[in-house]
Amino acid sequence: MRLETVRGTSMRNAPPRTTVLKRLRRIVHYALKTLTLLLIGIVALGLIGFFRFTDRIATLSVPADTGSVEAIVALTGGYQRIDQALELLEDGIGQRLLISGVNPATSGPELQRVTGANGRMFACCVDIGYEALDTIGNANETAHWIREKGYRRVLVVTNNYHMPRSLLELAEASPDVTFLAYPVSLTDLRTQEWLGDPIALRTLVIEYFKYSFARLRSWSGAKTAGTGLRADAARPKPRTASVMLAE
Repeated sequence: MRLETVRGTSMRNAPPRTTVLKRLRRIVHYALKTLTLLLIGIVALGLIGFFRFTDRIATLSVPADTGSVEAIVALTGGYQRIDQALELLEDGIGQRLLISGVNPATSGPELQRVTGANGRMFACCVDIGYEALDTIGNANETAHWIREKGYRRVLVVTNNYHMPRSLLELAEASPDVTFLAYPVSLTDLRTQEWLGDPIALRTLVIEYFKYSFARLRSWSGAKTAGTGLRADAARPKPRTASVMLAE
């Protein structure tokens, strides 16, 4: 009799099923609301960061004083960069030029012929780097060249949208060297016309994400996944213990 009374009391004190369901709905509602606000905040911060990035690119300008420049590095990705770097070298800016990230199938004479550079200047003062596969590779290839030559002040020639990430990677690879930006502008970002150009917009969005990731990696102190150099990429990777056991 007493057992039945206790059981009946506990059943009466238990919250109704509808009350539990209401609580669950309320929790789910607040969780979805919080998640939505968080996503909106992330998107808003991303858009603000993107337009700050494009503004920074738009305001890049060539350095006023290039007299103290010891050398020039051109990061491949278009002949406009190489042409501009060769023109600067011909004007007496810097002692030597490194063209980093050249396709191994392109020889020096062929590059000289395509660019129309002065043959004597090209033969004496231009170094061609075939090792770099990406921007990290450009930085490491340039760092090796700088250490070999002993330069401390280097002019960097690349596209304006590529410049922030290039300077970041170069500074990581050669922290004791001063790099000056010489941007090559293919798209005028001072107007809003680029917003209607799908190719330009896509290029800038991709570059913004790459730059953001590089900044995050640099801030966290994390190491790069690789050196970005052709020789290291071609080197066979060591087999893991699990693979060896499977064999």
